Parts: sequence; structure tokens; C-alpha cells
Amino acid sequence: MRHPERRLLISVDMERYSRRSNLQQYEAQQNFHTLLHAAATDVGLDRVTWTTQQAGDGELAILPRDVPESRVIGRFVPELNRRLRAFNSSRTPAAQIRLRVAVHQGLVHLDGANGFPGHAVVHVCRLCDARPVRQALAAFPDAGVALVVSTEMYRDVVCEYPEEMRPERFRRIEVEHPEKEFREPAWLYVVDEDMSSWPSPQEPPSPSGGPPVGPDNGAGAARSDTGAGAAGPGIRTGDIRVRGQNAMGPNATAIGSVGRDVVFGGEGGGR
Repeated sequence: MRHPERRLLISVDMERYSRRSNLQQYEAQQNFHTLLHAAATDVGLDRVTWTTQQAGDGELAILPRDVPESRVIGRFVPELNRRLRAFNSSRTPAAQIRLRVAVHQGLVHLDGANGFPGHAVVHVCRLCDARPVRQALAAFPDAGVALVVSTEMYRDVVCEYPEEMRPERFRRIEVEHPEKEFREPAWLYVVDEDMSSWPSPQEPPSPSGGPPVGPDNGAGAARSDTGAGAAGPGIRTGDIRVRGQNAMGPNATAIGSVGRDVVFGGEGGGR
């Protein structure tokens, strides 16, 4: 077994693939690959160098080590969305291609016997299959891509390059797969759509027991926790406030801000 490598991962899935006829599925697969290759080529990415695991309705791609994350999120995904919108404009709904795209990074084994072992692979696939992502794409019928990124990608890439990534357009969601014991926050954006009025099916509750976090993705809540004169009891150090019995012991809760909205809670303040 070779050592795992830290790579950028992309999971892509077609909307309503299983509802198509055999001929429509065949054509959708052809067009899917043509559109992805064209979008990648236009932004200087070589899909021939991508390691992929194919499925009928999508693919898992592991990108080379030297591919810039900002180019994938900030240029490849918008170009793919542009091409999908143009492609769909002249086709019936049954022939259109709309995609859910998830981006994450982490350690992955490239020499697995039946795929690519690694929690990062599982994570990116769970994001792509999340119910809020499906619902958001369905809510915008003219959209081509619903993009979901992990918290790490949002913090390290999207927020670090705001002019190119536009982090204010992303909405924080909770990705839950109870049957798989998976629950993680993520950040969602239906490309070139205004999501400010989208009624998220899973607005995350306020950690302090207050009203739910609204469409500002918790940025307002984070500012009130960290700004001068923030209301409420607790001990605050920098961007972290700790509530509870002497800020320690059972049921202590820490609320911090990394990127935009990260919450730690539980026994002894651990997650």
C-alpha cells in the first residue's frame, strides 16, 4: 500500500438522470463529458491528467497536486455553469443537463483495489448527494450548477479570494445523512443565482439558543459575538467566547469564528 496523497477532490452528479430513457441516458453521458472537457480546457485545466472514477450519472475526480484550488472554484465551475446554461437553452427539460458539484480536499489512497479509499472521498460524495443541494438546484430551474464546498475549502479558498469567489453569495447548510452517521456543515451556491431569498430547508439554530441563523450565513451572529460590547455572559478571548460554569466543565460551549461560522459544542467544550 502506497502512502496517501493530499489532493483536491471533485464529485459531480447529474440531476434527474434515472428518470431518463435509455437513449436519453446515453446522450446525457456523451454531453456530460463533452461539456466538462470544454469547460476545463477553456480555463487551462487538462482533464486528461485527472484521475476519475466514473458512474453513469457523474464522476469522482482526483486532481493533480499542482492544480490551483482557486482556478477550479473561481473559474472552472462558473465556466461549466455558463456552458450548461447555453446548452440547456435549446433543449427540452428531459434533455437538459444540470449538475451538483462538490469540492473538498484531503488524503486519499490512489492505489485502492476497488476505488479510492479515504475519508475525504466519502466526505465529498456525501456533500454532492446532500438534500439541501438537490433542493437548491431544483429551486432555480435556469441554473446549470449547484456548487457545494466543504468548510475547509470555504475558509481557505473562497474567503481568501473574495473578489474572485464572492463568499457572500454562499449559504451555510448542514449536510446530514443519518443512516450513514454523517453530519457536517458546508457552503452552498447556485452559480449566478441570487440565493438571498432562498428558504433554506435547514437553517442552523443559534448556538446560544436564540433565533435561527438567517440568510446572512451567520456573519451577523459572528460579528455580535466578537465585536465590542457584545451582549451576553461569558469569557471572550479574541474571536472565541466560552460560556458555562467558569467556562469549563460539563456542557461548556465555545463559539468561534473561523472563516465565517464554525461552532464547537458538547461535553467539556469539545465538538
